[in-house]
Amino acid sequence: MKTSNLKSSSMSIVLLGVFFLFCPLTTSVFSSAENLPVELKVNPSTGAISELKIRGDERDMNWLVKVDGTQYAWVKENYGWGLGYFTITKGRESIKSEWKTPVNISADGMNVMYRENDICVQVRRKLVQGDLIEGYTFTNKGTEPVSLYDIGIYTPFNDNYPDAQQCINSRAHTHIWKGGSAAYVNAIRMGTFTPHLGLVVTNGAIRNYEIWERGRKKANSQTRGIIALDLPDLLLKPGESYSLEWHIFAHNGNDDFRRKLLEKGSVLVSCNKYVFEKGEKARVECRSLEPLEACTAKMNGVPVPVKQEGNLCFVEVPMEQAGEVRFDFYYNGNKQTHADCLVINNTADLIRKRVDFIRTRQQMNNPSDLRDGAYMVYDNEGDSIYLNDTPNCNPVDRDEGAERLGMGVLLAKQYLLTKDPELKQSLLRYVNFVRRKLQTDSYITYSSVDQKNRNRGYNYMWVAELYFQMYKVTGDKQFVTDGYKTLKSMFQQFGYGFYAIGIPVRLGLQSLKEAGMKKEYTDLRNDFIKTGDVFVKNGLNYPAHEVNYEQSIVAPAIQFLAQLYLETGSQKYLDEVKRQMPVLEAFNGFQPSYHLNEVAIRHWDGHWFGKRELFGDTFPHYWSTITGAVYYYYALCTGDSSYQKRAENVVRNNLCLFFEDGKASCAYMYPYKIDGVKAEFYDPYANDQDWALVYYLLVNKGL
Repeated sequence: MKTSNLKSSSMSIVLLGVFFLFCPLTTSVFSSAENLPVELKVNPSTGAISELKIRGDERDMNWLVKVDGTQYAWVKENYGWGLGYFTITKGRESIKSEWKTPVNISADGMNVMYRENDICVQVRRKLVQGDLIEGYTFTNKGTEPVSLYDIGIYTPFNDNYPDAQQCINSRAHTHIWKGGSAAYVNAIRMGTFTPHLGLVVTNGAIRNYEIWERGRKKANSQTRGIIALDLPDLLLKPGESYSLEWHIFAHNGNDDFRRKLLEKGSVLVSCNKYVFEKGEKARVECRSLEPLEACTAKMNGVPVPVKQEGNLCFVEVPMEQAGEVRFDFYYNGNKQTHADCLVINNTADLIRKRVDFIRTRQQMNNPSDLRDGAYMVYDNEGDSIYLNDTPNCNPVDRDEGAERLGMGVLLAKQYLLTKDPELKQSLLRYVNFVRRKLQTDSYITYSSVDQKNRNRGYNYMWVAELYFQMYKVTGDKQFVTDGYKTLKSMFQQFGYGFYAIGIPVRLGLQSLKEAGMKKEYTDLRNDFIKTGDVFVKNGLNYPAHEVNYEQSIVAPAIQFLAQLYLETGSQKYLDEVKRQMPVLEAFNGFQPSYHLNEVAIRHWDGHWFGKRELFGDTFPHYWSTITGAVYYYYALCTGDSSYQKRAENVVRNNLCLFFEDGKASCAYMYPYKIDGVKAEFYDPYANDQDWALVYYLLVNKGL
């Protein structure tokens, strides 16, 4: 293949650039419908892929963010697909380098060479039966050994949120598995329309990933940022090389993706659970298309027996020690992949400890403070209540109302299970605080005691839920009245098109019915029907809320409609649930990790609610449990027990946010780094995560 040396002549550089300005490098291949062909364009200035499409896609979606500044002004050519960075250490000197300017590029852009310091990066691309196969080879051209670390390759998948319709048609949920030799990316179109895009590693390994270009001034909560896939750290002797290869291909959904992944020689790891109670048995499977050679396994670094049945290798071991457990599989020579699990002592005890911690450590006990009786944010680092008085923070998401109401709802549900009189005493103080300090006489509901701003629609649902639960706790009909009037106030102010999280349809109507409030029951039922009809009319045209498009707009709509079907029996609501369900399911991946398996993609909550105020992938985030609630109600609507099992998996995986000492974390920041800042940590604030336990008790106890 003819190669142009870009350093040989400044004139040739100019001519090449002018030519490709009008005639960009475009390559595709036609194949059968089974293998829809991937097509690409290459930027001749950088050698990066600037466009990835699937021939035959009616929506003509570009699966990549534009890196010419037109989609996001701060996303420029240095983020092009296939460019990247590393830190090189030679002797005592460490230098961060980026490869972004080729020294050689072929006429069709399929072979590109970069040179940074002593490292040559060779990128080779070819199209085979509809797949794009990319290879990256790192070679030490120097005379001394070098170590490379923080090696990242930019893969700017188009995962962002301009508005619901653009998301549905031309944006992707990018499910990443940093699974070593079996790493993959499953990019699912947000509207679930086929075809979708997949990436699977076939040689070498991906050990992690990073996120770049996040921030309040960089699309705020409306983008996932730029994804970079990370290689293992390398030690290269002079002349030594390391190669990575992956296949990029079209697929028709999760099942087809899994099938094609195996066909391309990778493996799939899965577990019977990802969060276990101590003493339960784990079954961890490694599945392949052909029998694996010399498959072995380790559990937290200790060898464990492997059983092999045809193309399936698996381990079965009791989970005897609380904490994180990593299962590693080694196979086919030097290949390796893994699964991440968690063991807790006992779920009921974990919830009890959390509830007791809230009651004894997070309730404000200061009669001179207007927040007396409130359940507050807790700073685990300071081991004290956070008073929301830190300069330059984000005070509205650390206040004494809003999402913090989940603590009250949790304690009420726990009381129904335990009848603990100390819980009831704490709850009565709390609900008195909510009614007197967060609401007006007309039930306008605020997030803070000053009642000066943030009359927020979401708050009404959570306060109403608290009141209806308190009716179950006390039998006092005044709480039913308070819940009813709170919801009526919401409808009067926000109408019937607000996709609020956790609208208590069944709980509210059943409480009114039980209290004998027939007029109010009929009135509220009519309000719910009007809301349901708006949701049906809107369909997939979800309106923007605090984020343009997110899991916690889609899930509340389906959760509401499923409850409305259960209360009214009207088939149109169930029909709409079934129509919207795939769009919600697309947010969830199936990676073999308790952080990711059936956990919805969310990537901004750590900034707004956490102490570190870091944007980026938050896995899990507790609102992923709303999807668990949807699955729970869907199982009730249809009798499909598989959704009940999925619901249990969702809420169980969120238990990692709660600790054995009763403390908790509002967010786990999952990527290796975010904008160069080390992540992989639980945020120190116990803030709003207790909704995860609220939904755990719904799914598992029907409360």
